[in-house]
Amino acid sequence: MESFVRSALAARTLPTLLGVLLCALYFLARSADCLVESASALSRRWGISEALLGATLVSLGTTTPEAAVSVYAALCGNADLALGNAIGSIVVDTGFILGLGALLARPGLALDTHLMRRHARVQLFAVCALGWVTLPRFGARVHQYVGWLFLSLLALYLWVSLRWSALPHAPDTRTAALPADKTDTRSVCRLLLQLGGGIGFLVLGSRVLIPTVEIMALRAGVPAGIIAATIIAFGTSVPELVSAITAVRRGHGALAVGNIVGADILNVLFVVGAAASLTPHGLPVPKIFSLLHLPAMLLVVGIFHACALGRRTLTRPAGVLLCAVYGLFVLLNGLLRGTGP
Repeated sequence: MESFVRSALAARTLPTLLGVLLCALYFLARSADCLVESASALSRRWGISEALLGATLVSLGTTTPEAAVSVYAALCGNADLALGNAIGSIVVDTGFILGLGALLARPGLALDTHLMRRHARVQLFAVCALGWVTLPRFGARVHQYVGWLFLSLLALYLWVSLRWSALPHAPDTRTAALPADKTDTRSVCRLLLQLGGGIGFLVLGSRVLIPTVEIMALRAGVPAGIIAATIIAFGTSVPELVSAITAVRRGHGALAVGNIVGADILNVLFVVGAAASLTPHGLPVPKIFSLLHLPAMLLVVGIFHACALGRRTLTRPAGVLLCAVYGLFVLLNGLLRGTGP
């Protein structure tokens, strides 16, 4: 879709592009409002925490388009794009979006105890597993059998998540589900449709936003390498960014953290797993991934866990550190692209 939008806007004037940009931003904001409001209502209706809903249903919705794009790219012979999509999204989500959320939330981004005890550990395991299978000893390639293994672990993770949601536990008073709003007469089916619509339109809006910004940046004389290292790499995480900012602004920070943690898990088990399982020769690991992308992925997730260990909030200093690491990653990525072959 982005290629269609890019070709349709290529010859448009700057005022037209600016108008499209503003419309896309408005579209994204409204879609995020719908997503956050319906997700919050569902968590109250089902009696589960917003963090758990964000780590499962919401993150599954926001990463499904990425999985589809990655599988299509792998089948078309662009297998490295699938791996880059997943790793880049994890760096953006955990480094920039969580960092920004910690900076915007007051006094910090609330951390759900049960999410950190369960889902965050799965997140750490998933990124470490991805780092392990991409080592040179495995031929610098994510093999097809690894893809099937990741998909099997995905099914196990989703099943265990359902079991976790049914377990009795002491509620976390900062992030637990609020009592059901008795004035809300919407059915669960309608809320699910609103949630799905919010996710769908959020993804659709991002597919219009990124080509528009890319064309405007090119006309402004921004080097192509910088665009590739920032705008294009950032594009797949726009739904998570907008929904996280909206959730924090509306006081649902736990939903934002849950969405990011769940998205990281699904980027490994779902996106990489689906793409690798459908390519007989697996996904190649370019040298720049081993030098920069994989270490950056492990670093931002490690910093998140170190800063969140034993804490009830992700503080602003932690947010500054995460954003700084992401900024350094973007800078190094641009430099390596500019000096590479």
